[in-house]
Amino acid sequence: MRASVRIPTHLASPRPTTPEEDEESKFVNRPCYVFNPRLPRSQDDAHCRHCRHYLTANCPHIDEFIDDVEDLSPE
Repeated sequence: MRASVRIPTHLASPRPTTPEEDEESKFVNRPCYVFNPRLPRSQDDAHCRHCRHYLTANCPHIDEFIDDVEDLSPE
């Protein structure tokens, strides 16, 4: 007797994400990521905060990290 094979007829719904998770995930695995060699190798997780260009003029996305540039200007 052969066992029957069951094929699911529906796909599992994706796990809902929170706004915090969405915000965090946009700073991971970017093509411009270059690990900062001054950090321990164990921190090489492709997060922007561990990139050698993070918060520098060499970062092509620096404007995304600085939210309110106008607030930094003197009045």
